[in-house]
Amino acid sequence: MITTETAAGNIAALDRSNARTAASGALTAECFEHAVPPFVEEALEGLYGNLFSTLAHQRVYGKSRSLSTFVLRDGTQLRTVWLYERRGRTVRVLNEGIEVHAHEVARFAELVFAPGSAAGAITFHAIQPRVQGLALPWRRYNCLEDMVLELPPTSTEYLAQLGKSTRSYIHRYMNKLRRDFPSVRFELVEAHEIDEGKIRRIIELNRARMSHKGKVSINDDTLAEQITHLAMDCGMIGALTIEGQVVAGTINYRVADNYFLEVIAHDPRYNAYRLGTLCCYLTVCECIARGGREYHFLWGQDEYKKRLLGKRRDLDDLTVYRSRLHMVSHADLALRQAADGWKRRAQLRIRTLRQGDGPAARTFDALLRRIREMKSGG
Repeated sequence: MITTETAAGNIAALDRSNARTAASGALTAECFEHAVPPFVEEALEGLYGNLFSTLAHQRVYGKSRSLSTFVLRDGTQLRTVWLYERRGRTVRVLNEGIEVHAHEVARFAELVFAPGSAAGAITFHAIQPRVQGLALPWRRYNCLEDMVLELPPTSTEYLAQLGKSTRSYIHRYMNKLRRDFPSVRFELVEAHEIDEGKIRRIIELNRARMSHKGKVSINDDTLAEQITHLAMDCGMIGALTIEGQVVAGTINYRVADNYFLEVIAHDPRYNAYRLGTLCCYLTVCECIARGGREYHFLWGQDEYKKRLLGKRRDLDDLTVYRSRLHMVSHADLALRQAADGWKRRAQLRIRTLRQGDGPAARTFDALLRRIREMKSGG
């Protein structure tokens, strides 16, 4: 983590021609247009500890060619650092997965909506908005959930927190695996020691597993290349091996004291041993041993995430408008967001129906089966 003195020094050293400043009370807000000051990379990690608010993630997945930076300081202490880009009359904040508070938005809006600016809307994606009391017009809707485990101090405590059936599940399958394959080993390797071949192997296992289920993995060649680059930067690989061959694995990223799961996979030939869940459990234990604070299973309420105590953390899209008149002038944006909101609610409703065990769930499952049969010509 950088010191406040270093941060202030770096800011002062920048050419003020690309920065705009607004002060309010003890808070000073600054926008660096088309610039990312040198302290930002370390500051983002220290302030947020979230993969989706790092420059490392932007370097691999970001599509913007012109990043700008918003900085909010209390005296010399950094409080907020956001990356953003301009898209016509809309300013898009690129930080994701973080809490966003009303006073931060208000300070940012002072600069973005300054007289003479063409900007009429500020958008945020997949954040935790804390914007009650914001004077400007705004709209929000749920877009994702992150399944998060707050890590206990020791793996012994973690095991004790798991449900009785889950503890029995882990012991039973672990013992069966060790009994049938005495050579089984679990290892965890961090970024600077990662063998690229193991990353590829885990991605291949993910594709094989999805194919075995009649689905197509999202991890195509382009995404596999991006995962590999990011893993070599800030990744961590957990691998189960039998006779030295990787049969299950997780690809994760580390940011400060937090860990983020990217890929989990196992060889379908070992389905009877529940290798995916075992590998994920062992990975979590290793994160605990390294002093981790949170483990992020990320999107989707899969059963194994709940079994391993992942808790739902909702993430929302937020749009803040310059005025109510600008809400009208951005009708295309509002309509698109409304459609996304309806789609998300429909997805959640479908998920609830599929996870239920009542008449509605059974009727819905039967309908889905019939649709699949019709598509396959049955």
